[in-house]
Amino acid sequence: MTSLSEINARLKPWITLPILIGVLLVLYAWHLPPFSSALETTENAYVRGSVTIIAPKVDGYVTEVPVQDFSSVTAGQVLVKLDDRIYRARLEQARSLLAVQETALSNFPQTLRVREANVQVGEAQIASTHAQLANAKAQLAKATADMRRVDALMKEDSLSQREHDLTRAALQQAEAGTKQAEAAVRQADANSISSKQDLTSVKVNRSALEASVASAKASVRLAEIDLENTSIRAPRSGQVGEVGVKLGQYVVPGTQLMPLVPSTVWVVANFKEAQTAHMEPGQPVSFTVDGLADAKLKGTIERISPATGSEFSTIRPDNATGNFTKIPQRLLVRIAIDTSDPLAARLRPGMSVVASVDTAKSPSKSPSTAAKQ
Repeated sequence: MTSLSEINARLKPWITLPILIGVLLVLYAWHLPPFSSALETTENAYVRGSVTIIAPKVDGYVTEVPVQDFSSVTAGQVLVKLDDRIYRARLEQARSLLAVQETALSNFPQTLRVREANVQVGEAQIASTHAQLANAKAQLAKATADMRRVDALMKEDSLSQREHDLTRAALQQAEAGTKQAEAAVRQADANSISSKQDLTSVKVNRSALEASVASAKASVRLAEIDLENTSIRAPRSGQVGEVGVKLGQYVVPGTQLMPLVPSTVWVVANFKEAQTAHMEPGQPVSFTVDGLADAKLKGTIERISPATGSEFSTIRPDNATGNFTKIPQRLLVRIAIDTSDPLAARLRPGMSVVASVDTAKSPSKSPSTAAKQ
């Protein structure tokens, strides 16, 4: 009969083996010796690209959509056309206003010459009226002297009353002529001042005319830009996504018409902070793509994020409440793709990948083609 000690001796290997396997699995899962490795892997990685949402800068009705879903386009190619009749009319209106302002500016030299001639005429009138005033004063002096002589003769009864009256009338006429000449001098002075002020105003107005012309030219340029914006063009080469705009649709600035996906893509991998301890730009990366039947591609680390993802979140975590649980943070690592592999052309933004970085290898000194882009 088998003893109890013999039974225990036979069962001991079968009990110890599962425990040993479980310990080894834990060590492997946590990358602890003897299973520690320099290869850092994450499934939290995706293909990224600078997807541009095409939107209009002006409003209007869509008259033409020359592209279809997923079409390849080149930089400058027309994607959507808007009704441009209003913008053409505005351009013609702006050009007409510019022509008016330029005509006013071109007439400035003639207006300036007219004002300068008026100033010269005013100065001539001043000289003439001063001469007339001098003549009137001389006539007044003569009439005054004649009147004194006539008064003396009247006292001696040597002159008739009629001659006395004629002499007095001449004196009064001379006085009136003097006053008239003085008024003419004042009027000529006022006219001269007014002419000089008009000349100054015309000279100052030149700056206003030039500013009006510059403003009209700016209005023409703005109208030209608005007209150009009725043809919505691709900002760069790539492939359009689903075309959301329809013929005859009324769109306004900011309306999403279609996405444009460029051909240049890269991989963004979210590694745990502990995994990035030995990562450096230039280290080789291998990654598999779910959408390509787990095909394996290569690349290099291009850049590492300056902060963890939580630092860029809208609501940052507050760990000062006392209920603290340590959660491994993740750092974004941008990976440049080796474009020499034909499969790289099939990558699309948003694809899921599994990225692995060999931290044991030194960074590459020559940047990849994708990194240059």
